[in-house]
Amino acid sequence: MHIMEGFLPSPWWEIWFLVSLPFIIIGLYQVNRLVKEKRETLPLLAVAGAFVFVLSSLKLPSFNGSCSHPTGTGLGAVLFGPFVAAVLGLIVLIFQAVFLAHGGITTLGANVFSMGIAGPLVAYLVYKAGTRMGANTYATVFVAAALADLITYVVTSIQLALAFPGTVGFFGAFSAFAAIFAVTQVPLAIIEGAVIALVFKYIVQLKPEILTRLNLLPEATIQKLREAAA
Repeated sequence: MHIMEGFLPSPWWEIWFLVSLPFIIIGLYQVNRLVKEKRETLPLLAVAGAFVFVLSSLKLPSFNGSCSHPTGTGLGAVLFGPFVAAVLGLIVLIFQAVFLAHGGITTLGANVFSMGIAGPLVAYLVYKAGTRMGANTYATVFVAAALADLITYVVTSIQLALAFPGTVGFFGAFSAFAAIFAVTQVPLAIIEGAVIALVFKYIVQLKPEILTRLNLLPEATIQKLREAAA
């Protein structure tokens, strides 16, 4: 997913910066408010960011200019919402670009949009929809996290196809990029969904009061989940 430094031509890298900017501004405001009003969530916020950093650093080569890897952003989106997850994604991507040569500064806007905005937004919407429908909590988290990973790579394929339509045009290029990503990304998404569902279960068992404070789950639901696991 990390599009490497200098790979996107102008004006595409500038466009993705502009598209991502409003989400980051809103996210910074929400992070500031969250830390001030619910300071006890700060350790969990840090853990969510570290989780994204570790998972998204495990890369597999896909084709020249990009790679495949888990994203980890589904956890932050479920816990804190898509805008806060976008800020976590931004921080992680800056560190990876500067210290790991993973991604790049000029492609930061594109990478933030795919991994930090599009994926988390889908994860958040799926989680909220599943919760309203009364679906199994852990299954909902699994689906949300897996789709966050897959959508990230769909958006990356769109970004690459827009920048490099070649002789086959946008749809032909998109199909080619998406097909290459799918070989590694579909199994990775399934694994990531399972891992994040297990992490969420661990949070339910260890710090259920934080989930209540974040209005993620009512106390009655948390109690049922804990009793089921007992």
